[in-house]
Amino acid sequence: MTTSDLLLHPIRLRILQAFLGDRALTTAELKTELPEVPAASLYRHLAKLVDGGVLSVVSERRVRGATERIYVLRSAAASVSIDELEKMTPEQHLHAFVSYLAGLLAEFERYMSTAGVDPVRDGGGYRLAAMWLDDAEVRELFLDMVKVLQPRLANARRDGRRRWILGTVVIPGTEGLKPSP
Repeated sequence: MTTSDLLLHPIRLRILQAFLGDRALTTAELKTELPEVPAASLYRHLAKLVDGGVLSVVSERRVRGATERIYVLRSAAASVSIDELEKMTPEQHLHAFVSYLAGLLAEFERYMSTAGVDPVRDGGGYRLAAMWLDDAEVRELFLDMVKVLQPRLANARRDGRRRWILGTVVIPGTEGLKPSP
């Protein structure tokens, strides 16, 4: 199984998103966060992610006669390489993007179903913007984003901080490109 096959499955992508922000979770906690995923499916996908080296078991404890495992995300193993991305077909990229959107939609739906939600007060949002940039300006934009985001991605969990999900989508314009046959 390729890394993209492992990571870009809709349920496994949702599981990975639950671990973002250096979270350590048990299967029971994952079931609470992903109630629409049947328990058998959750266990099967967790096993694939552990076998693939994307999730690690950091501890185990006995709970009512069963062994409960605590998992963490191995961030370095949770990305598709440039080489593999280059080998993906347009159909595979579309499938991966749909999986990404499904995960993002589920995160937003979970937030919106929380009591007392107020996206304006809470600082949530979504937006589409178009920019006219040449290749050098796009690279500069990406470097600027890394400079801004990287220090914040290293923030540790503590009182007063809550986990935020930042999703980015970059879609090049089609001006000057030939349509597919």
